[in-house]
Amino acid sequence: MEKISTPLTEMLGIKYPIIMAPMFLVSTAEMLIAAAESGITGAVPALNYRTDKDFRAAIHQIRKGTKGPFGVNLIANKSNVRMMEQLNTCVELRVDYIITSLGSPRKIIEKCKPVGIKVFCDVVDIKYAKIVEELGADAVIAVNKEAGGHAGPTPANELIPSLVEACTIPVISAGGVGNGNQMKNKIDLGAVGISMGSPFIATNEGGVNNAYKQACVDYGAKDIVMTTKLSGTPCTVINTPYMQEIGTKQNWLESLLNKNKTLKKFAKMLTFYKGMKMLEKSAFGATYKSVWCAGPSIEYVKSIRSVKEVVDSLIEEYHLESEKVEVKS
Repeated sequence: MEKISTPLTEMLGIKYPIIMAPMFLVSTAEMLIAAAESGITGAVPALNYRTDKDFRAAIHQIRKGTKGPFGVNLIANKSNVRMMEQLNTCVELRVDYIITSLGSPRKIIEKCKPVGIKVFCDVVDIKYAKIVEELGADAVIAVNKEAGGHAGPTPANELIPSLVEACTIPVISAGGVGNGNQMKNKIDLGAVGISMGSPFIATNEGGVNNAYKQACVDYGAKDIVMTTKLSGTPCTVINTPYMQEIGTKQNWLESLLNKNKTLKKFAKMLTFYKGMKMLEKSAFGATYKSVWCAGPSIEYVKSIRSVKEVVDSLIEEYHLESEKVEVKS
């Protein structure tokens, strides 16, 4: 299919302006290889790997499997005690780009700039976008209200134009894309591309169990709820019977600790650790106690497919929508 040229495709040398978003436990080396071979790019959370040895092995596997670009997501706040180790590995092995989340990217940008590694920063408002732009970020990822995982508070049709007007660096949209029509909409709003995750969970290459993948087929946008139980920060999950049983709010002790200035840092780290363990059990084990992270775009997931099939369908819909617009004009 015909290439879609934007500043993002030129920056990364890809055919289509799509980043397969980094997803905790879901993203694998196989997924990133499949993404690159399908004309897009993918990123993997460094936290998906327990040790630096495993992390390095995955990067080497991706490099061996494709010549296409790939990225790594780094959690930049204090809950990630391994951040500097992960960053040093990314710099040493020269990943193509880094996506920063939940914290100041200052150290990451300072390390990556001299060696030519691009840095894209998750933002939810103009204030933080201007901060990371001044620090030297290469692009901002506009995390909007429809995003999966840690969603932002603002709808895409408000957030993207406001960031495009306020910033001189490119804006990538994250959230609210499950088909080619929605992808075209985000680019028409001024985004140079999209970061899309949830529709890729239900793929053959996805690193989670079939129950999780099938849940993305069976459930829809109306089944997505926000919870603070996983990281202390509101996060989107599928409203399974178990999620309904345990509730989406932190208990009184967790809330109290998170409000205490002295204990807040440690409470957040503990919540994050417990939440990640809960997700890990759900992603890899068949259990009633399932907590599956996903966004509203699972509404458009109708079957478990390959990464390439998801990409091809998205691009075909994008081109069809573009042709309709041309005919009307």
